[in-house]
Amino acid sequence: MHSIARQNRAPIRSKVPDVRGEKGLQLNQQTLSMRLERVAAHVPAGACLADIGSDHGYLPVALMRRGVIAAAVAGEVALTPFRSAERTVRENGLEQRITVRLANGLGAIEPGDGITAISICGMGGETIRDILDSGKARLSGQERLILQPNGGEQPLRQWLMENGYRILCEEVLRENRFDYEIIVAERAGPVTYTAEELYFGPLQMQARSPAFLLKWQRLLREKQRTLNNFARARQAVPEDKVQDVARQARWITELLA
Repeated sequence: MHSIARQNRAPIRSKVPDVRGEKGLQLNQQTLSMRLERVAAHVPAGACLADIGSDHGYLPVALMRRGVIAAAVAGEVALTPFRSAERTVRENGLEQRITVRLANGLGAIEPGDGITAISICGMGGETIRDILDSGKARLSGQERLILQPNGGEQPLRQWLMENGYRILCEEVLRENRFDYEIIVAERAGPVTYTAEELYFGPLQMQARSPAFLLKWQRLLREKQRTLNNFARARQAVPEDKVQDVARQARWITELLA
């Protein structure tokens, strides 16, 4: 990326887009949404961060301005958010510390980057899983993964387990009427989780935070409505689909008991 002279401008205070659930929030170096603040809290001090799907680049810029990270790569696959991230970095005078790359997934990471933490936020869990799986050659195994899936947590945890990543921390938070999870993992060799732990989160099953329990109370009502709709359906619903939803409802009921 060509060097751009530092400009004496105030930090960007743009509207944050809907993609990360931060509509209407005025952002500067001290302000992130609650969700991104919780993601930021899991980035180790002094890390070299790769923020994949960085959107406007707000997370690495905020962390850099706070002095938390040493360097960062902001990766974007789409041209419009790539240019937005470039602008955010430029207007905060951080071109020498944050590199913005137009690349697909972990293709934004280059061997000389020395990445020690990777954040992937605001995508479906299956998409995050696919990004990690297709980019495995770019992973050294020493990075901390800070993942914030929008649903699809179970297949993402399955991938982490199958690839030797131990889950170090999990959170559930509610923002703008949606429940979000944060999963922090590091490679630690063989690890085994039960089917229920992959579904709910092994650490969250133990902690049973209020946000976690409220999420699953809401989801249990959804599963029960789905089963009632299946029973009233005019066309036969495949039995394996009925059994799958019934099993999930049973697991949730047992969890909340």
